[in-house]
Amino acid sequence: MMGVSRSGFYKWKKHEPSKRDITRSEMVAVVNSVHQIHKTHGYRWTAAFIRINRKMEISDNYAYKCFRHLGIRAETTHKAHRRPRKIKDKYPNLIYSTWETVDRPRQVFVSDMTTFKFWIYYFEVTFYFDVFTKEILTHRVAERRGSRNQYLDGLSDVVGLLKGCGEPTVLHTDQGSVYASVAYNELIKDTNIVRSMSRAGKPTDNPVNESLNGWIKEELRIDFNIEQCRSRNEFEAEISRYVKFYNECRPCFAIGYDTPRNYRRKYESGELPKKNTFADRKPSPIPKFVRMRRKDADNERDKPPNEHRVHF
Repeated sequence: MMGVSRSGFYKWKKHEPSKRDITRSEMVAVVNSVHQIHKTHGYRWTAAFIRINRKMEISDNYAYKCFRHLGIRAETTHKAHRRPRKIKDKYPNLIYSTWETVDRPRQVFVSDMTTFKFWIYYFEVTFYFDVFTKEILTHRVAERRGSRNQYLDGLSDVVGLLKGCGEPTVLHTDQGSVYASVAYNELIKDTNIVRSMSRAGKPTDNPVNESLNGWIKEELRIDFNIEQCRSRNEFEAEISRYVKFYNECRPCFAIGYDTPRNYRRKYESGELPKKNTFADRKPSPIPKFVRMRRKDADNERDKPPNEHRVHF
């Protein structure tokens, strides 16, 4: 039944406990005795108590194993009660994974802050992008770490760009404290800007900004040698030089290796076909690849069974 021979069993029964066995039994007894007196504490405190007051070497991990062996645990009413965080989005996500449906300039803007750390400097830069043309509409460098002004000044620039535009524009951001603040959203109260926000903890809800920020930082570091800047003025001048290059000279893969400024000109001159895909979009929190897999599975399920196969 036990998988051992009779002679092996009796040999084990008669064997003398080793020094290790004795030490283990003694330590288990010590841990148990300390716990019986101090039941409000866990294994880490018990191990520390034994090391200090009993002058015995015992690790936290060993004390944990003793607790498990004895089937004991700290007895206390002072336990952390973790409540699930209630997430309430201030503004709904109007995009989700329907970014490819954006069909004209000035239809959807995105914004985010990115940081530059090199030498003794730490700069925060806020960009505003046009999703259709990938154009940098405006950028602002923070006056100091943690400043809010660059967000507000950038939004004021955007509001100025949209003067005279009758169609609504969606401004999509993450749930940063400034983007969700009253002061920020007061600036667009009487405009045609509609707010949209990513879900909490979902940077993939703003892939346009995340992707462009990554490319911009790489190009500024490698091609524009921004780490050689030795003053704030040099940094701001280099950022402005890059933005001009980005909008007017840099081919962008997402728009067929055209430049953002020229791509907008083509749309305004009628060289690009005008579509109406954004109005017909169906935002869904379910990722696109999941929806496609489900659709493929449904199509596969609906196929009639091929009962008469011909084998060659």
